[in-house]
Amino acid sequence: MVEFRIENTDGKARAGVLRCGERIVRTPAFFPVATAGAVKGITPEVLRRCGVSGILVNAYHLARRPGLDVIKQAGGIHRFSGWDGFIITDSGGYQVMSLGENVKVYDEGVYFRSPFDGSEEFVTPKDSIMWQETIGADVIMAFDECVGYPVDEERARRAVERTIRWAEECKKAHKSEQALFGITQGSVFENLRRRCAESLVGIGFDGYAIGGVSVGEPVTESHRIVHYDCGVLPENKPRYLMGVGSLREILEAVNAGVDIFDSVLPTRNGRTGQIFTLEGRLRILAKEFRFDNNPPERGCDCYLCVNFTRAYLRHLFVSGDILGPVLATLHNIRFLERFIEKIREAIAEKRLSSLRQIYLSQ
Repeated sequence: MVEFRIENTDGKARAGVLRCGERIVRTPAFFPVATAGAVKGITPEVLRRCGVSGILVNAYHLARRPGLDVIKQAGGIHRFSGWDGFIITDSGGYQVMSLGENVKVYDEGVYFRSPFDGSEEFVTPKDSIMWQETIGADVIMAFDECVGYPVDEERARRAVERTIRWAEECKKAHKSEQALFGITQGSVFENLRRRCAESLVGIGFDGYAIGGVSVGEPVTESHRIVHYDCGVLPENKPRYLMGVGSLREILEAVNAGVDIFDSVLPTRNGRTGQIFTLEGRLRILAKEFRFDNNPPERGCDCYLCVNFTRAYLRHLFVSGDILGPVLATLHNIRFLERFIEKIREAIAEKRLSSLRQIYLSQ
């Protein structure tokens, strides 16, 4: 059973609860990316301590490695991964489309060469749903066609029509009790985004993701797209903005009415020594931190900031010790989860505009 309840509002921003079966997520929520079923270097227990309520895994990657038979035999992705929290599966569409020249898109599905072994593959919307239902996530996504930026309107229109057609096929193929979300497309063209969003609402989904954002378009266009789609999508369904993880982008999207976010930013940046702080990113390998005995972020309650200094973290990275990227990743995840917690509190107390001013002025 899927239930979405809005408990507080502040303008268009919402704070609520998304329930899928026995699992609950408080929204707005941020999910780290765990492509292959794990957030790199971070155990499920540590994720929980960081305040994480859900993760995003990738259906295509898991279907190919370790394979659906392995996950099914283990009892589903929650038991296989040891993560008992919320899980969303990406349909695999974006990853397939990003293979560039190796991809050929047809109305029936997508032909491409496997990034794993170079073999030829053909994936249909029905295949994607079968993968995701076998994997056993709480929320699964419809198969869609995402185009990059810039793109001409006719090419974007064809992608929208395929996305709608594939969404219908996904809905028909969907047999499990998992929540199924549709994904809007349309690039930067409002007429196409309305066409896509209204068609998906007509098909009927448990929630809606805003796709085709952060694919190369200017930030101002991203904001416009998100605000526009939120104005078309139903208020009583959860809205999910895929692939967005910066503070400014999250604040802007929450203000428009988005409920769920995911991004590789905290993990990818952590592995390369970029530390999130309220004053901006610290590039910990810089020489200025060699003798810096301050915590990476003052006031942060994560394990890194409570126990170690900038100088020590820099030492770990310079030495090539795996602990450095692990601690940096842990901190970045906790930093974003604390940020989301503050947003939920601000919405409940109707002071989101004040919070936005504080963060956007830094």
